[in-house]
Amino acid sequence: MNDLSRQPRMGASLRTPSDLGEQATTDIAAALTGLLADMFALYLKTKNFHWHLSGPHFRDYHLMLDEQGDQIFATTDAIAERVRKVGGTTLRSIGHIHRIQRLLDNDADYVTAPDMLAELADDNRRLTGFLRATHTVCETHNDVASTSLIEVWIDEAERRSWFLYEATRNR
Repeated sequence: MNDLSRQPRMGASLRTPSDLGEQATTDIAAALTGLLADMFALYLKTKNFHWHLSGPHFRDYHLMLDEQGDQIFATTDAIAERVRKVGGTTLRSIGHIHRIQRLLDNDADYVTAPDMLAELADDNRRLTGFLRATHTVCETHNDVASTSLIEVWIDEAERRSWFLYEATRNR
């Protein structure tokens, strides 16, 4: 690879034409990009806990977190593509995710399984709030397609929260 191949290439604008208007594009793209950063943060935390689980309910929790991680990851492409469809640009790097994510990482060497599940339940509840706030932004600008997708993701986040809560309840 030579020095010229590392230089940014100047080209056509990435701005996709949209009938939503410039302010709508700005507001929606920002809200969805923040949501996308949180989805990636939650995905990685879910996989981290999936990989590092131990204890008597290992198999059940391991499979549940694998399923939840897949579901979270499945939203990421749809969110990024929605940003592009409305005329914006979105995440470009892990550093970009780190700068705008609202959900915290967990780099601890050891976390008990109940603490993992409780933390993920809390993160999914917080994510539900971020989804509702993003829905409001999209609804304000009459972005029906984004609001429709977000409604499904709210239901999915609530279901994940519910499963995680039930798995940690003291009977």
